[in-house]
Order: sequence, then structure tokens, then C-alpha cells
Amino acid sequence: MIDPFGRHIRYLRVSVTDRCDFRCVYCMAEDMEFLPKREVLSLEELDRLCSTFVRQGVKKLRLTGGEPLVRRGIMQLFRGLSRHLESGALEELTVTTNGSQLARYAAELASLGVRRVNVSIDTMDERKFAEITRRGSLPVVLQGLEAAKRAGLQVKINAVALKGVNDGEFDRLIGWCGVEGFDLTLIEVMPMGDIGGENRLDQYLPLSMVRADLAQRWTLEDIDYQTGGPARYVRVKETGGRLGFITPLTHNFCESCNRVRVTCTGMLYMCLGQEDSADLRAPLRASPGDDAPLEAAIREAIARKPKGHDFIIDRRHSGPAVPRHMSVTGG
Repeated sequence: MIDPFGRHIRYLRVSVTDRCDFRCVYCMAEDMEFLPKREVLSLEELDRLCSTFVRQGVKKLRLTGGEPLVRRGIMQLFRGLSRHLESGALEELTVTTNGSQLARYAAELASLGVRRVNVSIDTMDERKFAEITRRGSLPVVLQGLEAAKRAGLQVKINAVALKGVNDGEFDRLIGWCGVEGFDLTLIEVMPMGDIGGENRLDQYLPLSMVRADLAQRWTLEDIDYQTGGPARYVRVKETGGRLGFITPLTHNFCESCNRVRVTCTGMLYMCLGQEDSADLRAPLRASPGDDAPLEAAIREAIARKPKGHDFIIDRRHSGPAVPRHMSVTGG
């Protein structure tokens, strides 16, 4: 699949649920209303949809949420999709998680061919972690990380940079990840969805400033390392670890975007920061024995993939750029 700007679409991120056992302050409101079950794709429908993308050239598949590992029966989907790893049609099957269920599932994920997991940890302070996630437990997540290491999974820690919240902890995170052998990626706040009383402008911390500050204490060496995602990586000479920066606002990554996202309701978004979408649930359910209409809908949508997003956060644009929450679209 090739979009109008010559980019080969080889990476699909699929949200398997909009539900999550955390309520992170930058992601969703505390009192969320989740989708009714009938609107969410079944595990069988998700398998069929993902498999259709694989047949059309997708080589990397990431399951996200919400929190994907709280979806009932989720291992059924991983078991089904692992057949594409065995055949060689799919190069990588990965998952982004908050880590709350990793202790339970890490070993099975590894046995099914998952080699890497992304885990969201914004702070190493237990009290602050509870405040940011509103209901998460840092010790439980750390137990999950230990289980992931025992299972042989490569771990990347994702941390959203929050002004006045965790901006004094990046040195600690870099040092901890270096000791544990984890990669670390810092992420700018993205203006997606109504997050209640929180103000995006109050949260926003430009990573250009963060990197300049870190460079006063760490030796940051540019490297060509790529995972297929939007992060730009450096190596931290003092730890030997990799540090990534995802900068949708200060330095967007649209020119090399090879990704599309499907929500748990079957909506295909060609760009995270645009509202144009395609309904894949309708052809999926209208033709249970024929994938041709689904394939046609995917191709038509890819032909509309825009050049880039329009994320802005400033005093005139402190609200969401798009109304949907990240938990619906998938991280």
C-alpha cells in the first residue's frame, strides 16, 4: 500500500478496546463513558481485519488500547495473529501497555512471538504515579516489568513530558533505564480529546527544551536506530542506553509516516492528528465471507492519507485538536 506522497504503509496500530484500568490525566477524563459492547469489534473481527492488512503489505502490527491487556480473552487474538509471524508474512507483533497486567501475561506473550513491549511510566515516584494515573500502582507495574525481563521481552519505557509534574525526573528515568537495560522515549503531550479540568497548555513541555537541558549532564549521541515508530533516538554515552524523542509539536515526524491506526470500533484513521477516517466495520460485518469490500475500503482510505497533522498547543489553541481520546484511537 502506497499513499499519495509515496510512503509505503507497513505499520498498523490497532486499538482493541477503549477501556483502561488507569485514568491518566493527559489521556482521558476521570469519569469516562466507554463504548457499548456492540460497537466494539469482536476478537474474531479484529483478527480478520488485521489479517487483511497483513495480506496488503503491513509488516508490523501493534496492539494498543485503552489498555489492551484488560480486554477479556485478549490472548486469543495474540494466538491467532501469531500465525502470521510463523508464516513470515508479519515481521513483528508488539503491544503498548500500562504494565498493570504484564506480570500475568508476559510469559505467554513471549511464547507467541512478541519480542518487544512498550510500557508507559511517567514517574518513578509512587505517590506521583498514583496521581498521574488516578488509580494505578507503580509497584504492580514494576512487577510486570520484572516478568517481562524474565520472559526475554525487550522493554521500552514511554514517558509523557508534563510541565511541573515530572520535568525534574528525566535524569532519574534515564539512569534507571540504563541500569535495567530498557530504552526510554520521551513524548510531548498531544492535544487529543476532552480531559476534563486539565489544561493542555499547562501540561505542555517542549522536548527541544528538555533535550537541551539533558545535554548539559548527559552525552547524547545521534544514532540511526529506528523501530518503525516516530521516535528520533540518541545514545546516552554514560549508560549505553537509547533515548528517544517523540515530538509531534516541536518537530513533527510526518514526512516519514508509514503508519495508520484502527480504532476498536473499526474506524481507520490515516493520520493521528486529522479527523478524516474510513469505516471498516461496515464492510467487515456486511460481507462475512468475502474480504474484497474490506480490501477496497482500505485501499480507498490509504489513497486519502494526508501529508501531516495540524497539532498546535499555545494560548489560542489549548483545547483538543481532535475530539477523540487517544484511548479510542490507540497509542
